[in-house]
Amino acid sequence: MSMQQQTRPGKTMNNKDIQNKNPRPARRGGGPGALMPGEKAKNFKTSMSQLIKYMGRHKWPILIAMLIASASTVFSIFGPRTLGQATTELYKGVMRIVQNDPLGIDFVTLNQILLKVMILYLISTLLDLLQGYLLANVSAKISYQLRKELSEKLNRLPLSFFDRTTQGEVLSRVTNDVDTINQTLNQSLSQIINSVTRVVGVLVMMLSINWVMTIIGVAMVPLSMIFIRIVVSKSQGYYRQQQEYLGHINGHVEEMYGGHIVLKAFNGEKASIARFEELNNTLYTSAWRSQFMTAIIMPTMRLLSNLGYVAVAMLGGYQVIQGRLNVGEIQAFIQYLRSFQQPLMNIANITNILQQTAAASERVFEFLNEPEFSADASTPEVLDKVEGKVEFRNVHFGYNLEEPVIKNFSLTVEPGQQIAIVGTTGAGKTTLVKLLMRFYDIDSGEILIDGVNIKDLTRENLRSKFAMVLQDTWLFNGTIRENIRYGRQDATDEEVEKAADMAYADHFTRTLPGSYEMVLNEDATNVSAGQKQLLTIARAVLADPAILILDEATSSVDTRTEILIQKAMDKLMKGRTSFVIAHRLSTIKNADRILVLKDGDIIEQGTHESLLKANGFYADLYNSQFLVAGNGTNI
Repeated sequence: MSMQQQTRPGKTMNNKDIQNKNPRPARRGGGPGALMPGEKAKNFKTSMSQLIKYMGRHKWPILIAMLIASASTVFSIFGPRTLGQATTELYKGVMRIVQNDPLGIDFVTLNQILLKVMILYLISTLLDLLQGYLLANVSAKISYQLRKELSEKLNRLPLSFFDRTTQGEVLSRVTNDVDTINQTLNQSLSQIINSVTRVVGVLVMMLSINWVMTIIGVAMVPLSMIFIRIVVSKSQGYYRQQQEYLGHINGHVEEMYGGHIVLKAFNGEKASIARFEELNNTLYTSAWRSQFMTAIIMPTMRLLSNLGYVAVAMLGGYQVIQGRLNVGEIQAFIQYLRSFQQPLMNIANITNILQQTAAASERVFEFLNEPEFSADASTPEVLDKVEGKVEFRNVHFGYNLEEPVIKNFSLTVEPGQQIAIVGTTGAGKTTLVKLLMRFYDIDSGEILIDGVNIKDLTRENLRSKFAMVLQDTWLFNGTIRENIRYGRQDATDEEVEKAADMAYADHFTRTLPGSYEMVLNEDATNVSAGQKQLLTIARAVLADPAILILDEATSSVDTRTEILIQKAMDKLMKGRTSFVIAHRLSTIKNADRILVLKDGDIIEQGTHESLLKANGFYADLYNSQFLVAGNGTNI
């Protein structure tokens, strides 16, 4: 029966299951979270160009939205000029009344002008709504696609990435950074389009009224742009630091929450709070500095614009007196001047959002560009029915190329054999398992299953022949039935319950509230450690693997539960090639062969009895666990 166990590709949680508690150094340096505090985005233009290129797949809706936004702005731009005509007409009517002209105010003409103004603004509003709908749809699709690609990327990353990157760092990219990009696309993009279009259109309209006043009105713009450029260059580094330390805080909080029992048991609250304060202070400092730097833009821009407004009002009034302009034109010009300066202020205000967006997009694309594990063979072989013969031939491997962990390792395991692997911490026990399942690729040598090099198989096909029961049990937030069925997704309810019965998990499951439909919480703390282990064994039983890996599955349970777990594992191992990583040597007495590892090499191998008779390293390990020092009495 084919197997889909907890380590199969396609689930983002898999890598967590097979990680060491003390990760070894990464083979590659510099992950997404490795940037130094305060470091600026490596290249603002590159970061934004990557985002724009990514948006290219939605170019037509974006272009249509831009055209609609431009049309909306054009209609609204003609409003002040038309309204100026109404002001002029009203002024003429008042003057006729003053001069006792019986014609007075021409309300027919005035009403026609005001109707035009109303139609212009109504069309502009409708176009704005349509443009907003299009951009909201596009931004939602881009955010969805980014999260989808980030999730899929997780399953293509080598295990070394997870050794060097905290969960909080990953979460920060999938949530905070994508949200930042989404807000920019949804809100700021339309503002940028409207603002740029309005600046160009309004400038044309002002020039058509009076070029001298136009020059005076826009004289402050170059000075404003220089000021904005200086502020932006200073604030970018703070925004980068803000995004980075937000990820650090996420990681710290998640880690402390996940281990809060150990934290309290060892009185680590003060150290945890101190570390949080350190991270939070850095985040606070970078946040207020970045916000302050960009907050000074608006009042400065307002001051400069008001100076230009005063100058234009004085010159315009003089030209009205001279008869060079009429009242409606000066009123329209002042409106245009306000309309010209407002989009510039909007653009200035958007700059702080663009800084965050640049930092966020850099982190997202940096993550998406992370080196992936080596590609599967282009024409892979397929393992169907597996006998279970495993061979290691002159295998060399190191997490760092300069520091090999496995050196010239060779081993042949016959089908159905139970192989126990023992040794001190760092001897390479878990590393062998990771190499066997291609969580890491070896540096040289070969690993074969039934004579087929595992590099000639797809990872999915290879891992479908394995099941793992780990010391670190992993159960997800779902029902007990769903957790067991994770071993084989197409299993029936009867098969799930049969697997639980074989793993001695059926009895206690039926005593729980809801039985198999009981929902396990996020960390499965509503069942005991031993019950969790029996459920993971049931999952492996359901998978019905050809090759089994057990990594010290009984180390954290009581004696009675250990007996149950051992019985369940004996059933599971029967007739299967099994690798048992053991620290408690009492669990491996019946193994067909025991491998004693030291510094990545087999220094002893044999049965339990033969190794004790040899009185070597294994005998020392065994005696240290099972003999009371000083009197030679068995425990």
